[in-house]
Amino acid sequence: MVGRLPADKLESVLEIACGTGIVTRRLRDALAPLTEVVATDLNSDMFEFAKAKFKNNENVRWQQADASALSFSENSFDAVLCQFGLMFVPDKAAAMRESYRVLRSGGVFLFNVWDSFATNPFAEITHRTIALFFDRDPPKFYEIPFSLHDSNPVHELLRNAGFEKIESFPEMKACRSRSAKEFATGLVRGNPVGAELVERGVDPNAVISAVATQLAKRFGAAPFESTMRAIVWRAVKP
Repeated sequence: MVGRLPADKLESVLEIACGTGIVTRRLRDALAPLTEVVATDLNSDMFEFAKAKFKNNENVRWQQADASALSFSENSFDAVLCQFGLMFVPDKAAAMRESYRVLRSGGVFLFNVWDSFATNPFAEITHRTIALFFDRDPPKFYEIPFSLHDSNPVHELLRNAGFEKIESFPEMKACRSRSAKEFATGLVRGNPVGAELVERGVDPNAVISAVATQLAKRFGAAPFESTMRAIVWRAVKP
């Protein structure tokens, strides 16, 4: 995703939902040293993990911010990026408008979302297997990150916000782990599902074992290898 930026022409870049700073690190490495990177997240505690990836003298500014109500002036940035974050923003239209507002004319809005369950079978298998542990109302977390795979509503949100030159690009990557059990552990404990299981009296370890079994049947127990597919969106403020 970072490779789709005009890296040598940017004075300032805003990252939304920076999380643990994985993309922030890539941005800092790819951009000119004088380009300011402003990394934001709604959860300021994430910065403590992210900051460990950087030296004190690197040109990165950390700031808590809500994607749907950014605390920046109009025309402040040459680019706005968000990796796998917009799916979790309740008011997506507001987030699109805010990104448009803080961009300068000609600025680029670049973000990615997960494609459908059908193109990310590891997620579909995990979601379906978790549901087997509940008689009713199973956890719906996995429906959220895979909720923006339909290009039509995303394109409409961007157009309504004022963006032009709207493009999308599918990206398929290998998905590997030393074992299906290791991968299943991350899929269950690496998001709110793990806590919800405990709250509702379901043993996360039992769920991990069940997910690992189903993943191994399709992709192998050790090593585990599947694919994952995302959609990268690029739009320009005229």
